[in-house]
Amino acid sequence: MANTLNPQDCKWQCKVRQIQRHQLMQVRFIDNEWVKGVDNKTFEVINPSTEEVITSVSEATEKDVDIAVAAARKAFDGEWRTVTPEQRGKYLVNLANILERETDLLASVESLDNGKSIGMSKGDLGAVVGCLRYYGGWADKISGKVIDTNPDTFSYTRTEPLGVCGQIIPWNFPLLMWAWKIGPAVAAGNTVVLKTAEQTPLSALVACQFIKEAGFPPGVINVISGFGKIAGAALSSHMGVDKIAFTGSTLVGRQIMKAAAESNLKKVTLELGGKSPNIVFNDADIDNAISWCNFGIFYNHGQCCCAGSRIYVQSGIYDKFVEAFKARAIVNKVGDPFAADTFQGPQVSQLQYDRIMSYIEEGKKEGATVETGGGRHGTKGYFIQPTIFSNVKEDMKIMQEEIFGPVCSIAKFETEEEVLKTANNSTYGLASAVHTSNLNTAIRVANNLKAGTVWVNQYNMLHWQLPFGGYKESGIGRELGEAALSNYTQSKTVSIRLGDAIF
Repeated sequence: MANTLNPQDCKWQCKVRQIQRHQLMQVRFIDNEWVKGVDNKTFEVINPSTEEVITSVSEATEKDVDIAVAAARKAFDGEWRTVTPEQRGKYLVNLANILERETDLLASVESLDNGKSIGMSKGDLGAVVGCLRYYGGWADKISGKVIDTNPDTFSYTRTEPLGVCGQIIPWNFPLLMWAWKIGPAVAAGNTVVLKTAEQTPLSALVACQFIKEAGFPPGVINVISGFGKIAGAALSSHMGVDKIAFTGSTLVGRQIMKAAAESNLKKVTLELGGKSPNIVFNDADIDNAISWCNFGIFYNHGQCCCAGSRIYVQSGIYDKFVEAFKARAIVNKVGDPFAADTFQGPQVSQLQYDRIMSYIEEGKKEGATVETGGGRHGTKGYFIQPTIFSNVKEDMKIMQEEIFGPVCSIAKFETEEEVLKTANNSTYGLASAVHTSNLNTAIRVANNLKAGTVWVNQYNMLHWQLPFGGYKESGIGRELGEAALSNYTQSKTVSIRLGDAIF
């Protein structure tokens, strides 16, 4: 297994390293300028394919958060307030066009830093561009309405921005989450202080160099890098932040919600974990279902909050499905993210690698059968074999807890009633899927699954026009679509007396 860049990609590696030396040692993108962290602290960024240091970036502290929030507040109360919705949209579309122009560079940084295959990184960039353009289109379509209460009163509502929005993004889709957060917030007229994940800060920082080129005034988009326990905690509890948005684990989501409540009761949206069921009925197109189940769990190295990690297969096709799915998983190409045929890259870090391997060992100890995988891939980098468990029980850890890696479990079911009960037997409710050739079955099961998204005869097909978010402990609020705008706006009622005084 090769763990180095292909020769044809070396020009991008060189360009990436130039940017690292020139800018990324300076952590903060604030007021459209690159400025050093107050305390001059740094932390290393590791290449998960080689376990080697890529570069070091400065570590944001509470002092850096204060400066970023002050810049965002100044912009919100000043120049940004006078920018028209149409112009806000133009800035977002400009940014989308520039990022599209820089796809090769940004995708290369993403694969270097996160480890995902270059093909998937380019796919992410396409979604980044689409998301920003979509919200650019929404900027001048956010409106209030006139409400007719009586002839003597003229009443209407205004949809207004919240103010300064703190945003904390995860490491599994660094630049895509950057766009998911910035797009609706800026379209609605807010300003942003965004903290990248400490494991994968590079692509977001590289993208920041294009914000000024897109035309954004200083202070509208501010990006810092640092650790959750310091910079993330400071942002969540900051009295100058009006709203906090977080994508990550349910455990950290609880801490952020508590910090928001104990500070200034800021608005909160949370996109959290999942343990999503993927249900295959007897009448499903088995080859199609296997393809989507494979993509549902092994896409992005299994590091996906909506991963279809619990696969339920009806008894009539169970044995055939297990054998065919095993054969499909074995041919997934694991290795060098810059190889054109790579499907699965490394896990993001040593910590994540160890966590996933501990779940695999736990599954073995609890008596589940390893159909394929179950070990390390290669000798260098955080690579794990695509792993499939069978003969699982509902109370096993691998069936109940989010693993966040290339590991799934297959269970057999007999009836629709039975599978709905087990599929919904989770504290999570982010996503799910149904594979069947019967439209009535598809709609009936979809209506009864307790999940924010239900895919039918497909999986992981997210789109910026479609709301995404969870039931139960998978989060609060929705990302994407028109629904995301409600996370970043508030309604004001204005009522004007037209008639004579009545008192």
